[in-house]
Amino acid sequence: MCGIAGIIYRDGSHDIGRDMTRMLQSMKHRGPDSTGYALYGPPNDGLAIMRYTLADSNTPRDFEFDERLERHQGRVLQRLKAAGADIREHEQETDYAHRVTFSYDGDLKDLTDRIEDIPDAEVLSIGRSLEIIKDLGDADTVCAQYDLDEFGGTHAIGHVRMATESDVDISGAHPYWAYPFKDVAVVHNGQLTNYFQWKRRLERSGHRFQSECDSEIIAVYLAEKMAEGADLEAAMRDSLEELDGVFTYIAVTDDALGVAKDEMAAKPLVLYESDDVVALASEEIAIRAVLDREIDTYDPYEGEVMVWRR
Repeated sequence: MCGIAGIIYRDGSHDIGRDMTRMLQSMKHRGPDSTGYALYGPPNDGLAIMRYTLADSNTPRDFEFDERLERHQGRVLQRLKAAGADIREHEQETDYAHRVTFSYDGDLKDLTDRIEDIPDAEVLSIGRSLEIIKDLGDADTVCAQYDLDEFGGTHAIGHVRMATESDVDISGAHPYWAYPFKDVAVVHNGQLTNYFQWKRRLERSGHRFQSECDSEIIAVYLAEKMAEGADLEAAMRDSLEELDGVFTYIAVTDDALGVAKDEMAAKPLVLYESDDVVALASEEIAIRAVLDREIDTYDPYEGEVMVWRR
């Protein structure tokens, strides 16, 4: 079933981590297995931010687990430095999840591939303002684990997942970063029927995929379109012609948030828009969780694309 949510403020920074947590927790019934966030903070003086994991929360803790994590963590930092990255800050969020801030002018694809060549390493996101955080459990659990109440920013998307076709793990959780393009992410509710066709086509272009989830295809599809010169809205409109299936998805870049619904419009989404904020979610209860005033929501039409900029 799953639930998706997005919010973008037009009047500056807000407690975006707290707000997205409230939206997602209100839809816990739609997906209790995992929760994910794509949060957009202010650009960090041109520095890159990488979120990555070295294990999963349900990885067996054998007697070599801690030693293996420490060894692999050392290799990550070594490879960043060898690639020319100037590391400014490194934070260990959990025993397996890390955040590193660094300056880097090289190829993000090459850098990501170097890191993911380390056993069990998975890069969740790289961006100037994007940070993807996802883990098992409901939104309150993940928020407390990663201290997201203190995250300030302008816009965000999130996802609560009920695992129906793949394992309950971090790799199968949304959102998905559009590897190797910085600051692009997607959450999605639905199914793509031409998933394998697009996966093969994008793999031939040199992309790799962390999961078997069709949502990851959407993220890379959009980012590649934008790399070729399209803006977010044009890329999303193209997706309605080229991606087959029943779906509603929310996409974000460093300065925009957009939603697309296929021509069947079978996957639910409600929307609220005002001068200062746009909020959308699978259920109205999620929007009411963050807005303390009377609101009127509506459901976008079938085959519709809408984009807002901060």
